[in-house]
Amino acid sequence: MAGDDRLPFHHDVLVPHAPVDHLTVTVHHSGSSSANGTFELYCHPSNGSTHRDPKGACAKLDRMTKWGKDPFAPTPQSAQCTMIYGGPATARVTGTWAGRRVNAHFKRTNGCEVSRWNDFEPLLPTTTGSNPLS
Repeated sequence: MAGDDRLPFHHDVLVPHAPVDHLTVTVHHSGSSSANGTFELYCHPSNGSTHRDPKGACAKLDRMTKWGKDPFAPTPQSAQCTMIYGGPATARVTGTWAGRRVNAHFKRTNGCEVSRWNDFEPLLPTTTGSNPLS
């Protein structure tokens, strides 16, 4: 059509790319040398992940994601937690999930933190040794 200045349809031009959920998970002192280290998790699609269970971790995070709630929110400072030590394991999760930046820290220093860690398995590894709240 003469005088038609519309762009021809081309999927790379007119259709925006959906954001990829990407998290970097760093684990220390889990009790397992294969679970310690830094792992990349890609979801939607999960191609390119170095995480040991990308499909399980992505599915778990999908189930935890609710509109208006931060699944990575820390334990509230006012929480009353049992004094159960879950071990020296620590983790840090950074990146983007559901279009939001993530910078979350995990530890197993009391009952609330152990429970929070357990809620994030298999994104976070199951720790070896004493796991009182599993």
